Amino acid sequence: MSSSGSTGLPPATGAWQAGDPPGRRQWFRPETVLRLESGRELPGVEIAYETWGKLNADGSNAVLVEHALTGDSHAAGDVQPGHPSPGWWDGLIGPGKALDTDELFVVVPNVLGGCQGSTGPASLAEDGKHWGSRFPQLTVRDQVAAEIALADHLGIERWAAVLGGSMGGMRALEWAVMRPERVRRLMVLASPAASSADQIAWASPQIHAILADPNWKGGDYHEGGPGEGPHLGLGVARRIAHATYRSAEELNERFGRRPQGEDDPRFAVESYLDHHADKLVRRFDAASYVLLTRSMNGHDVGRDRGGIRQALSRVTARTVAVGVDSDRLYPAEQVRELADGIATARYAEITSPYGHDSFLIETEQVATLVKELLGE
Repeated sequence: MSSSGSTGLPPATGAWQAGDPPGRRQWFRPETVLRLESGRELPGVEIAYETWGKLNADGSNAVLVEHALTGDSHAAGDVQPGHPSPGWWDGLIGPGKALDTDELFVVVPNVLGGCQGSTGPASLAEDGKHWGSRFPQLTVRDQVAAEIALADHLGIERWAAVLGGSMGGMRALEWAVMRPERVRRLMVLASPAASSADQIAWASPQIHAILADPNWKGGDYHEGGPGEGPHLGLGVARRIAHATYRSAEELNERFGRRPQGEDDPRFAVESYLDHHADKLVRRFDAASYVLLTRSMNGHDVGRDRGGIRQALSRVTARTVAVGVDSDRLYPAEQVRELADGIATARYAEITSPYGHDSFLIETEQVATLVKELLGE
């Protein structure tokens, strides 16, 4: 994760690397080889995770929190060595907060295929070289299978609740469909039962931007020095994505057609997107971005289960499906349809001008829903 600083060239990869400060991470290493849906086997898997609170004697107070595409295990806490970003749900996790760590044991893993400690393309394979282009494609179900092994390791037979937003919502939903007996409560925020053609269409140019970067090198760029990775393509991908994470209303109100400055030819909104692109290339890995985006495109709980309705009928957890009224990436109507398909679910909606990112921003509204779910 070493970087030449925000004013210098970005690193070839912003991934956490062996030898970097561990921060709050712990690691789980399954004793058996992980067999993927594709039939391939993934040896030497490691899952990085963080925990808050203490598991009680009967293991009944454990809560699993699933992060979104560019999130990681650091859901609470400040920037510190090993953690380049503050906790993405810091307002919800901690003593006295909605996920009260005086009462609950909160577990947040870095997704399999990610780049902040869990095995992914930027990790070293058993031959001591980066996985790079050799890393196999994953499904959301593969990622959940790794997390099931983690839960077994931690002694958690049944989660008190599983919560996730966006990509994290896909994994949370898969947990409740794959292993319904292990999920007591479920919260899916700004996430559908299956990715739509529109969502796949938005993802496609992001992937192509990375693959078209000359420094992509077929996915084998991790040995490069500062400036030698596909940061230009990853930056373009982030600009496209971030525009879908916010609403037109917010961008128009916040930036309008205002120029960035007298000596800067960019519009202010362009500067805003440039800023987020620069931040991401210093803390994320382009190959993980491609891998995880493709796994999101493949998300469909109804695949090989008789369709979405049949798959959702397997969910027994008390469920809240949360839409955002201004979300143009995963529209609220998709989330409402998800809720309608689960007998034990109710639909709730966040009201916000911030679009898809509202599940990260509207802490008070989310906290109220979390408290209500945990109290049921």
